[in-house]
Amino acid sequence: MKKSRLGVGANSALLLASVMTLAAGCAQESATSTGPAADTSVVDGEGNIRVPTDYRMPYQTLGTWAIAADTGKGSKEMHIVYASPGAAAAYQKTRQFPDGTVLVKEVYETQTADMTTGTVSHAQKLKGWFVMVKDSKNSHPGKPLWGDGWGWSWFDASNPTHTTSTDYKNDCQSCHTPAQATDWIYVNGYPVLQK
Repeated sequence: MKKSRLGVGANSALLLASVMTLAAGCAQESATSTGPAADTSVVDGEGNIRVPTDYRMPYQTLGTWAIAADTGKGSKEMHIVYASPGAAAAYQKTRQFPDGTVLVKEVYETQTADMTTGTVSHAQKLKGWFVMVKDSKNSHPGKPLWGDGWGWSWFDASNPTHTTSTDYKNDCQSCHTPAQATDWIYVNGYPVLQK
């Protein structure tokens, strides 16, 4: 009888230890999923920014912009914007993007045609990516692609591993000047960021 109780006690202790380990793992996973973490594959130790690999599934789609055609109907470009995991939820709470947030904007040429729903433009050919990494601590001083709380880089679709940007103020920020009050991001275009 004592032997079977000891066996049950040992099994119970083992089961309890397993449950506690599983719970700790779930708590850790939950803690990391509530706020964004810097994607180490996006920024290296020298402050060089890259397009994150396989971002579409783990990143959250913030929204899409249609850039009107210069002449005629439809759009000439579509911009689809993604945010690293947890960034949108954190922004909803604090109205700020936490350090480590990665935003990826895909820029597409479009094709416009008449359909049964009307004139429709859809994404056709990828032109490139614009990548921003939140950095309020100025972690890369003196680096020309870092400043005003962000790392900024454009990548042509033909070469996703090498940025064509040389200075964020000249190459990137001028397009974002109207959004300076909202941390250089056009948050009004992203319904998921609204409470």
